[in-house]
Amino acid sequence: MAELTLRGLVKNYGPTRIIHGVDLDIKHGEFVVFVGPSGCGKSTLLRMIAGLEEISSGELRIDGVRMNEVAPAKRAIAMVFQSYALYPHMTVYKNLSFGLETAGFNKAAIDERVQRAARKLQITDYLDRKPKALSGGQRQRVAIGRAIVREPKLFLFDEPLSNLDAELRVQMRVELSKLHADLAATMIYVTHDQVEAMTMADRIVVLRAGRIEQAGTPLELYNRPANQFVAGFIGSPKMNFLKAAASTVSDSTVRLELQGGGEVSIAGPIAATTASPPVTLGIRPEHIDIADGGFPMAVNLTEQLGGNTVIYGTLANGQALVVQLSGQARISRGDKVAVRLPADKCHLFDAEGRSLSQQ
Repeated sequence: MAELTLRGLVKNYGPTRIIHGVDLDIKHGEFVVFVGPSGCGKSTLLRMIAGLEEISSGELRIDGVRMNEVAPAKRAIAMVFQSYALYPHMTVYKNLSFGLETAGFNKAAIDERVQRAARKLQITDYLDRKPKALSGGQRQRVAIGRAIVREPKLFLFDEPLSNLDAELRVQMRVELSKLHADLAATMIYVTHDQVEAMTMADRIVVLRAGRIEQAGTPLELYNRPANQFVAGFIGSPKMNFLKAAASTVSDSTVRLELQGGGEVSIAGPIAATTASPPVTLGIRPEHIDIADGGFPMAVNLTEQLGGNTVIYGTLANGQALVVQLSGQARISRGDKVAVRLPADKCHLFDAEGRSLSQQ
């Protein structure tokens, strides 16, 4: 296990700054997931930790030891890439053992590590095969096994499941979570898939344009997003955002006038800055109810997913709304329904996107 400390980490490519002074502490044994849209810097930050990208300024420490100038091979780190990067002419056994052989380990030690990793990953039956004879999931297990045999202090994963089909991604998510529990290792995992982040992480770090927007447990980010960007990125389907103006503010209640018509009152406490309109009301699709007396909504599309129903509609004021209902709702395109926005499930954001909800 390893403890990682980043202080003021910066990455420049010529005059262009990609990573803007990142500060982050990762504890022993944590599973931390970096998420964000394409181009946000998450893979660049991971490669800086691995030593594959030079640090322009700032400091990186592993277990308190400065690593800025330390070569990648000497950082006690193992990295698993998006592409499997296996040697096609070598057997699975040889792919797993090759790094240990070049490091000078004796045969007995190599065999013991390879067999142990193979048992953990359930690839013992494939040790004599070459990569072309393996499925995508089996190849990814071999790539992970190659990292395990090194017994590193820190595991780094750069979108390792993105080349797999949907069913296999779900299976591998479970297996990676079990592997983390078995090894009690420190792991950093990069993905653009927020479902992977929510299901696997001890802590999620949300990045945008080379900066950390928020770091916290999955439920902290889901329940108390720091800003509109995080609120919209975490959760599937994504949070609804409705333009509004704050008409009345008190210690316990704020009344909002929705853009285009309609009012909703939100329970406090709410930050005092809500007195300055405009604001944005946010509510997750799964928190909206179909109820008499609610806002009228025209249904544009219905997705029947078996366990739940997703409804895409338009309010009378012209704003789009997505509603997710549990079970199989008998609602079709062209129907008119009434929706209720529970006050205790609403979020409020100012004109700059900062959260005003004191939840």
